[in-house]
Amino acid sequence: MTEQDKARDWLHRRPGRRPRPYPLATIAYYGPTDKRATKVVVGILKMRDDLTFMKKWFSEDQDARENTVIREQIVEFLKKHRVENVVVADRIIGCPHEEGIDYPDGGVCPQCPFWEGKDRWSGFNVN
Repeated sequence: MTEQDKARDWLHRRPGRRPRPYPLATIAYYGPTDKRATKVVVGILKMRDDLTFMKKWFSEDQDARENTVIREQIVEFLKKHRVENVVVADRIIGCPHEEGIDYPDGGVCPQCPFWEGKDRWSGFNVN
């Protein structure tokens, strides 16, 4: 089994695992559209409502969900923090740019018109 296969298998075994709920990690993918992820954000909660660590990865040349280097780095990050459970978004959940940092608060990202008027959780238009 290759290292990338081990990383993929380790990530897929983690969701829904019990009995200890914490530390818990969330993995979210972001992209300019709902077809290609360019950013991954992993948050680690040591206890409920306590985001202790957060790390971001970026991939411009290929879909971040398929980037084996990123996948292996995520696994190492999760192991380092002894994560017991992982919650992974089942889709790309929005624009990779950050409101208030990359564009004004309350505005629409000028680089990602695809997401304007869309609910990021369902992907459906809200207007």
